[in-house]
Amino acid sequence: MSFENSSGLIFVSLAVLFVFVIIVALLSRYKKCPSDKILVKYGMVGSNDQGIKSAKCIHGGATLVWPVFQAYEYLDLTPISIEVNLQNALSKQNIRIDVPSRFTVGISTEAEVMQNAAERLLGLKLVEIQELAKDIIFGQLRLVVATMDIEEINTDRDKFLEEVTRNVESELKKIGLRLINVNITDISDESGYIDALGKEAASKAVNDAKISVAQKTRDGSIGESQAVMDQRVKVAEANATAVDGENQSRIKIAESDAERREMEAIATKRAVAAEKIQQAKALEESYIAEKAAEIARAELEKATREADQLVQAHIDKQMAEISAEADAERIRRQARGEADAIYLKLEAEARGINEMLMKQAEGFKAIVEATGSSNAAMQLMIVDKLPELISTQVEAIKNIKIDKVTVWDNLGGEDGKTNTAKFLSGMMQSVPPLNELFNLAGLDMPNYLGKEKIIDPPVETITKE
Repeated sequence: MSFENSSGLIFVSLAVLFVFVIIVALLSRYKKCPSDKILVKYGMVGSNDQGIKSAKCIHGGATLVWPVFQAYEYLDLTPISIEVNLQNALSKQNIRIDVPSRFTVGISTEAEVMQNAAERLLGLKLVEIQELAKDIIFGQLRLVVATMDIEEINTDRDKFLEEVTRNVESELKKIGLRLINVNITDISDESGYIDALGKEAASKAVNDAKISVAQKTRDGSIGESQAVMDQRVKVAEANATAVDGENQSRIKIAESDAERREMEAIATKRAVAAEKIQQAKALEESYIAEKAAEIARAELEKATREADQLVQAHIDKQMAEISAEADAERIRRQARGEADAIYLKLEAEARGINEMLMKQAEGFKAIVEATGSSNAAMQLMIVDKLPELISTQVEAIKNIKIDKVTVWDNLGGEDGKTNTAKFLSGMMQSVPPLNELFNLAGLDMPNYLGKEKIIDPPVETITKE
């Protein structure tokens, strides 16, 4: 068992070690792209609409480079400065000129241009890329010079730079580069045409300046004489006008003073009247405002009182409703309690009566079974109740109050009875006999209690005449 356990542990350890090595290998193949470089992954990198891709470019971020199936390299984004001294370039006028310039280029980060750089510049050094770009710039610069006049190149530098940029950049994109800057220095030619153009322009500028100076000097002299004459005329006119103006001014000042005093008086009058009117209006408005304030205050107090009364009435109404509901609920609960009590009492009485009747029925049944017949049982029950029946008859006369009994008895009477015996016999006959009690109960009195004497009806005597 120990050998098998040790073998299992060794196998697990090797498996864990193998997995760890694979993870470390994969992590070592996870490559991050710096911001100043382009990561080019080539090998089995997939395909696009045009077919199998030769490389995949990544600017920023990271990617996993699978071992064996893929490899990677970096493209440097450092700008490359190229000095281009174009000499003896033939212009449109067939005049050869020299165009000294400096171009700054770099690898582009646009998707398509970056793909071109991966396919055409990967593995090249900066010097080699610089020479390749320099050749392209030379050719395009000669082409632009050949399509333009020297005057246009010399005077309209913006157009020249625009044409150079457009032609050079379109060609550089084909190999994955972009044009960053163009700087054109002095343009010269062997024949001195550009110098002659400069001298001509300078001479023309000097002559134009001299003519302008002479014209300005002439205009200055004429203007000076005209100014002196105009000054004398204007001074005389000004003096005459000044005297007249002074007189007119004095008149106008006097008239203005009079009008001013009149206007001041009118304005003072209007101001006083307006002040009085405004004071009256202010008093009127204050009275109206006070009246409105009093009315508003009265309405506010009225509304406040009404609101208080309404609120109090609403509260009283709610309290009355709550009290009425409480009383009604109390009465309902009391009625339910009384009804439940009556129901329980009646139910108890009914159970008691039922139990009593059941017990009586069981007793009657037992008596019938003991006597053997219902008549015998009934007679036995009557005999059992006979003391109570007699007691009932006695109770009927027990409470009769006899204050005084006077007996006149001569110890004689009919049928051997005294008068006193007749009195008591008559009184007992007034009590309902037992036979009537049995009849009221729906029973027949048994024979051993005696029979009621049947009195024959009187026989009528028929007398014949």
